Amino acid sequence: MPMDKPIVILDFGSQYTQLIARRVRQANVFSQVLPYNADIERIQALNPGGIILSGGPASLHEADAPRCDPAVFALGVPVMGVCYGMQLMAQTLGGDVAPAQKKEYGLRPVRLETDSVLFKGLDAQCDCWMSHGIQVSSLPRGFARTASTGTCPIAAMENPERGLYAVQFHPEVTHSQQGMAVITRFVREICKLPGNWRMENFASQAVQDIRDTVGEGKVLLALSGGVDSAVVAALIYEAIGSRLHCVFVDHGFMRKGEPEMVRE
Repeated sequence: MPMDKPIVILDFGSQYTQLIARRVRQANVFSQVLPYNADIERIQALNPGGIILSGGPASLHEADAPRCDPAVFALGVPVMGVCYGMQLMAQTLGGDVAPAQKKEYGLRPVRLETDSVLFKGLDAQCDCWMSHGIQVSSLPRGFARTASTGTCPIAAMENPERGLYAVQFHPEVTHSQQGMAVITRFVREICKLPGNWRMENFASQAVQDIRDTVGEGKVLLALSGGVDSAVVAALIYEAIGSRLHCVFVDHGFMRKGEPEMVRE
């Protein structure tokens, strides 16, 4: 069975970007994180089923605020902005952003318009995680407001005709009630991805790709003992066995017993 098209996540520097990627994968859809300024050709080459714009610490009122290629909004695939991603979507498409009269940080009660496409079937009231001092002050043409809080009149917006959706809150954070439901609805219902991705399938494909790439050659791998290099080592060993040669450098600053564990 072929895997789903991926969800591409453009990273604007949020501490939660990898958490977004994890939530998408929990919905059984593969996700791939790219820098916010990735070339539109690079994004298109991945044949994404949808795009998510992450949050970030910057303000759009700064001259050097990070921005993605506006062509992202015209690729013909659904796009969802989160926090900074929502503000960027609004400003890029003709809306406006402004400093909030009262900054929101932490859990806030949010009112959802449950007849909207993104929030259909959800509870109309829930607590969601907020972290912002700037917010959308006017909607782009063709968008409708779909959520609000006591101090954030436009806490979500959407333009289903263009496949564009955005939330000011962070649905990826565990504290956000119904957050996983929002992400699942976006990637499965709106992006229409069947959800047939599994980590086991990915590992099998990765092993085959390694075999095809290495051929009869050998691999020299710098192994730190961290999760990334350890997983890479396991996959490569599964693919080519003893033709993998790992090098571990004990620099003297690891925890007690950790060098021995890595060697073992």
